[in-house]
Amino acid sequence: MKQRNKRLETIKMLISRQDFSSHDDIVKALSATGFEITQATLSRDLKMLKVAKAARPDGRYVYVLPNEAMYRRVSESEQPVSLGGEGQGILSLRFSQNLGVIKTRNGYASALAYDIDQAEIPEVLGTIAGGDTIFLVLAERASYVKVTDELKRLFDPGGIILGNAGIGGL
Repeated sequence: MKQRNKRLETIKMLISRQDFSSHDDIVKALSATGFEITQATLSRDLKMLKVAKAARPDGRYVYVLPNEAMYRRVSESEQPVSLGGEGQGILSLRFSQNLGVIKTRNGYASALAYDIDQAEIPEVLGTIAGGDTIFLVLAERASYVKVTDELKRLFDPGGIILGNAGIGGL
């Protein structure tokens, strides 16, 4: 049982670090980490982990984990991906009355929503995340400027990525 749990954790980490478009690619990556399994076993593991295939912006389909904050996509160098700015996660932010809508790259919404919830921004009562969209529920009479400034501080503290002009209203 311990071996299986280690294998499942390894599968999660592999999928969070790189794109895989076939079972064979994952089996080879697992083999490189010391796990020799069949494609049938991998199929059962992926089903158990609720891994799905999702389309990337370039049209390729790759395996993705369910929306879990613990397993954000990380770069090849194993450094966490900065989740601010276009190309890094956030694509746009728009407001309508007491709601904010953040569009993200596919698969980033849950992790970003988790970060927003953990930041306890006073103007944000809570978040609801899908695969590429976050709904922000704002406090009554919340300032859009304050919410935007807090999100900039959270995701781009140095102002390097988002800058003064912002991305899609951010």
